Amino acid sequence: MRVGAINNSYSFAQQNIPSKNKDSNPISKSGEKAKLVKATFVAGLGVGAKLLFELMDGDFVVDKLGDSADKIVEKQHRNVSRNKKSLLKLGAAAGLVMAFIGAFAMLYTIFKAPKINYEGNINAFKKGKDVDVYVKGNSAEKEIYTQMNEKAKQADKEEKAKLKEQYMQMQMAKNRVPDFIDLKR
Repeated sequence: MRVGAINNSYSFAQQNIPSKNKDSNPISKSGEKAKLVKATFVAGLGVGAKLLFELMDGDFVVDKLGDSADKIVEKQHRNVSRNKKSLLKLGAAAGLVMAFIGAFAMLYTIFKAPKINYEGNINAFKKGKDVDVYVKGNSAEKEIYTQMNEKAKQADKEEKAKLKEQYMQMQMAKNRVPDFIDLKR
């Protein structure tokens, strides 16, 4: 009797491979985190603008900002007309303000990064489970409708009336779309 080698290719790693049906769930951790990063950055812009305007209560910051804008324009554009120079100074001052606000928003976002990571994971988990339930409910609903259709093809009048009643009950208990999904897109 010959005994050949046993090829046991089934392993624990293969048990944890996600199913191909996972593609129908559009919720991802990176997408949820991106939404939170965007919201945090916008909030940081608001906080940075408020901080800058609080700092500008004193004339010191306005004078310092004006002097910095003057230096930038004098260094970059030496031979320009007076009107153009004043516009360039205004633009340089606006650029400095935006740089300050943007830098503060970046710092604010970096400071909030651990919270964003944590909340993004939680949001993705919750929404993912809701969408999974919705997708599984839709597939079950589709299967029930298919079975009802097959029965209706071979049914008599009594059975068709009963199937019609069951169909109306199914329509009343239709699977609801989760609240966070925007159907208007």
